[in-house]
Amino acid sequence: MAKSPLYVTQLAAVDTARAARVLSEVREAMLTGQRARLAPRPVIEESWGRVLRGGVDPERDVRSGLLDAEEVRRRRTLSPLRHVLPVLREGLVSVADATHHIMVVADAEGRVLWREGSPAVLRKADGLGFQLGADWRESVVGTNGVGTPAVVGRPVQVFASEHFVRSQTSWTCAGAPVHDPRDGRLLGVVDVSGPLETMHPATLAWVGSVAKLAEARLRERHLESLERLRAVGAPVLARIAGRALVVDRDGWTAGVTGMPYPRRVALPKSLSAGRCRLPTLGACSVEQLAGGWLLRPADEPQRAAVRIVLDLARPRHPSVTVADGAGTWTHELSRRHAELLFLLAEHRSGRSAAQLAEDLFGDPARTVTARAEMSRVRRYLGGFLEHRPYRFCDTARVELHLPDDPNDLLPHSTAPAIVRARTAMLPPA
Repeated sequence: MAKSPLYVTQLAAVDTARAARVLSEVREAMLTGQRARLAPRPVIEESWGRVLRGGVDPERDVRSGLLDAEEVRRRRTLSPLRHVLPVLREGLVSVADATHHIMVVADAEGRVLWREGSPAVLRKADGLGFQLGADWRESVVGTNGVGTPAVVGRPVQVFASEHFVRSQTSWTCAGAPVHDPRDGRLLGVVDVSGPLETMHPATLAWVGSVAKLAEARLRERHLESLERLRAVGAPVLARIAGRALVVDRDGWTAGVTGMPYPRRVALPKSLSAGRCRLPTLGACSVEQLAGGWLLRPADEPQRAAVRIVLDLARPRHPSVTVADGAGTWTHELSRRHAELLFLLAEHRSGRSAAQLAEDLFGDPARTVTARAEMSRVRRYLGGFLEHRPYRFCDTARVELHLPDDPNDLLPHSTAPAIVRARTAMLPPA
């Protein structure tokens, strides 16, 4: 039986070369199915398990599939991380350059959008495929300091042969996810990387702290923008006798009159002035304001959904579509929300929070997480979901579109209920 997990930071701080040798032995034992003298750290062992199940080749050359320069520019323009580049540069680049590291910023899909730091290390990174536009998702290039923090949702340092792909084993990376402080959505990952011999035990804490500073700056920007919109919208709302609200471009509320204060309203991707139907408000008139929208719900009651289509047939783009006599709207789903709606579609009588926690995590005690996710789903499905237990409303006709290949049913999901559903879809032997 292997000894307790390897404490790499302590070993590498004392003897980098020995740490590299020990890590190499642990990695080779894992790849050959042998028993190692030391167990890998839990976060690394779990990552290795994921990439082995995903079929990543440890000998693969990752220098391919780069985005072209125009697509990198487009993603930079759309990424909220562009607003916090000064924070990241001030906190990381000068020190990274002095210690022969580079700073890398990737988007939520693991694509490298910015790199800065030591020119010599940048040239070495090019040789590893750590280039602008490169795809560094864990499911593509194995355990690494960009893809693995994105999966586990917390800072991770990956030392030398803790990397899964052999070409990366002379490298050390410390990466931290950056989340949208408004809703917890992953925006990307900031990473500091360099040769193993330049590693410092404090690097992970340093990178994690700067990522938190970036999130704090994003929160400040959001509050500042809502204050500006509130100043624009207040005199408009004061002149309205009925129900109305002012929201920003992403649906966050800046002011209301004549109705309860919703924290956020789900908006379609392409909203324009005129009349439309919104998931939680029903029929509305929409007027453009500087920095947002004025929404005026109609007095008519919102009609029940006639048809709800949960489309999981496209593995990368799950969506839900709601249609009634007044119109149709579609919302793209995150993996977690697609899992939840699949479970509710499969169990029309409903699921309790404990049952959903068991379905998703194999642990019925994780009800707080299940309830929080269902609260987010209800932001855009509004009156079409009931609770106690969670279920689709009785007047809704729910259609579930599944992929032909069982392996394409939410392929990145490890939720026990989804794994069982894939197995159930397989043809009899």
